[in-house]
Amino acid sequence: MTDHTEEKIDRAVLVGLNAGCLSREENASESSMEELAALLETAGGVCVGTVLQNKDTPDPRTFIGEGKVAEVKELVQGTGATMVIFDNALSPSQQRVLSDELGVGVLDRSALILDIFAQRARTKEGRLQVELAQYQYLLPRLLGMWTHLERQEGAIGTRGPGETQLETDRRHIRRKIQKLREELEQVRRVRATQRTRREKNEVPVVAIVGYTNAGKSTLLNTLTGSDIPANNRLFDTLDTTTRTLEISDTCTVLISDTVGFISKLPHHLVEAFKATLEELSFADLLLHVIDSSNPEWREQAAVVESLIYELGASETPRIDVFNKCDRYSGDILPHGEDIVTVSAKTGEGLDRLRSMIGDRLDAGAHRVTLSLPYDKGGLLDTLYKEAKVESVEYGETILVTAICTPKLLGQMSQFLTDN
Repeated sequence: MTDHTEEKIDRAVLVGLNAGCLSREENASESSMEELAALLETAGGVCVGTVLQNKDTPDPRTFIGEGKVAEVKELVQGTGATMVIFDNALSPSQQRVLSDELGVGVLDRSALILDIFAQRARTKEGRLQVELAQYQYLLPRLLGMWTHLERQEGAIGTRGPGETQLETDRRHIRRKIQKLREELEQVRRVRATQRTRREKNEVPVVAIVGYTNAGKSTLLNTLTGSDIPANNRLFDTLDTTTRTLEISDTCTVLISDTVGFISKLPHHLVEAFKATLEELSFADLLLHVIDSSNPEWREQAAVVESLIYELGASETPRIDVFNKCDRYSGDILPHGEDIVTVSAKTGEGLDRLRSMIGDRLDAGAHRVTLSLPYDKGGLLDTLYKEAKVESVEYGETILVTAICTPKLLGQMSQFLTDN
């Protein structure tokens, strides 16, 4: 039984290219290769070899050059690898050539991330988003699936049906993409309705963002006392989880955990996940969780910054939460009024984080009792719209207990009771 399970584990050789003409984002480095190995592990595979190639420019045909391809092929055969995964983005034709020459399936980082997302998505929305991203990734690569027909030049009738089949497949995938987009639009509309309802209740929304594996789910669990699975795995949270957090008697917020960001995130995946991540631009406050124990935290934070900007949430107030401070051993971390150092695991610094959230979102509201004469009953509508009404009693006057903002208190001051 065990042998059967072991046979199904994909063994992969990881390959990366570091070229002078490529940007930092496009290049592979030792740290990005380590991250690729962690992604592979998350997907359920095992790394059996790593090749990091330094070259001035990528080879247009094989990306890494013929000599390196021969070296990788030898490594594949020597280790019994079942696939090769590139840290860099490959063009469809490069992927096809490499697969032919190496004799095993070739994926790039985007395809691996898509596979993990496909395994992890739980909600209908999450699955729709992943499916859309997969089809967008697949469309330009369809041609490679029909090369076997093109090779049979002598066989009568093979080229025509092959091309016809390819066109049919393209049309089918384009229709599928359109249908998925429409379904996602519907999900967005439902979300927008829920959000409007929330805004009516005037419940502030806090969104937790950060690089994958920075400790976002652990932070949400510790703050709210909930039990969302928090594992040491990349992309453990794909579907947004929202919980209520009581900051004080007068301030309650909704706090959401979002999917972890990662460098070289496939662009169409960002597009496909905008329905989840658009929550960021509607949040009242972002908590950017940074793994301070990771030597690459600055680069990781920069990736999150650029994605926050791309998602239209750069104007949203933000607190930078340096997590895992119990495991930090470097220089002094940045500090300031929008920065807090915490350990979601031990609870260190969380009281300060709560009070910082309160300072930004508690608009100085107070719980008061108002005594409204019946001829001023219309003010009750105002209170329902602009305050949090807790109780209404009808006696000689209308006694209303509500949590009011300072502005509203100014308007209602003449009806305040002593208690």
